[in-house]
Amino acid sequence: MSARAPSSILMILGSCMSLQLGAVIAIPLLAQFGAGLTTGARLLISGLLLLALHRPRAFGWDRDTWKAVLLFGFAMAGMNGFFYAAIARIPLGIAVTIEFAGPLLLSAALSRRRRDLGWVLAAAAAIAVLGFGEHGGGGGGDRLDPVGVGYALIAAAFWAFYIAAGKRVTTRMPGQGSLAIGILIGAFVVAPFGVGAVGDLAATVPAVLIPLVGMALLSSLIPYSLEFVAMRRMSPRIFGVLLCLEPVVAGAAGWLLLGQTLTWVHVFAMLVVVVSAVTVTVSQPAPPAHALPGRRGAASAGRAGPGGLPQHLG
Repeated sequence: MSARAPSSILMILGSCMSLQLGAVIAIPLLAQFGAGLTTGARLLISGLLLLALHRPRAFGWDRDTWKAVLLFGFAMAGMNGFFYAAIARIPLGIAVTIEFAGPLLLSAALSRRRRDLGWVLAAAAAIAVLGFGEHGGGGGGDRLDPVGVGYALIAAAFWAFYIAAGKRVTTRMPGQGSLAIGILIGAFVVAPFGVGAVGDLAATVPAVLIPLVGMALLSSLIPYSLEFVAMRRMSPRIFGVLLCLEPVVAGAAGWLLLGQTLTWVHVFAMLVVVVSAVTVTVSQPAPPAHALPGRRGAASAGRAGPGGLPQHLG
């Protein structure tokens, strides 16, 4: 790594922490307004901020480009909406860990190596323990909300879809303009699911405006800004390894800031997923020079997940 590597590592860790702080802010908003309105508000504010920063010339896009961006926005809506629905019901660290199954499975499928498949099966077993095991301190906790676990699994599927859609967008359009438009499309896709809570939001706008903007900044603008700089300074492999620590950061944030407790079994299962993700990432072949971060054509619409693939907003 270059001499700037330590600062780049701090940027990635700062991005992970920013994302989880945004999720911590979102949880009380979810209890008040539901996943639909909270997700829609976050995407709308984030999209407008990014639109003002990058000012994409969307009117010049052809039909195929618009189709790719529409799919990207739809994937983003499903990934964020179901993730927020999940963290409203189950602990943050567990939700992030379960959601990690999406990019991990996709990375292993693309590699087509038995060794990677073995790590995916290990992660799947750990996720099954998280989903069906007991939760709470001691040994007599309650089982996790199965609906919340189901939402996290659906979010994982949308995360994998988002990776594929994001890759297609960035090969057609380098830069971040498509990200702004995709986020706004995602906001409009989610909007109908939050219509019922619009009255509650309107009645409390002055009080909740700061949390809403803070959620958008911490969950999108700040982490993306940090990661795009870091991506230009380090290899996709190292970038992906660092982002595999996200379930650990999420678990710590849930414990420290939300008082969410985890059993030792859950902690061990989360570590198995992290180790699996790191191993699959490290085992990927090095990309050609023209695909390194900062070069034209490098993935830039999302975060780099296991194997250096674009990751997600959540």
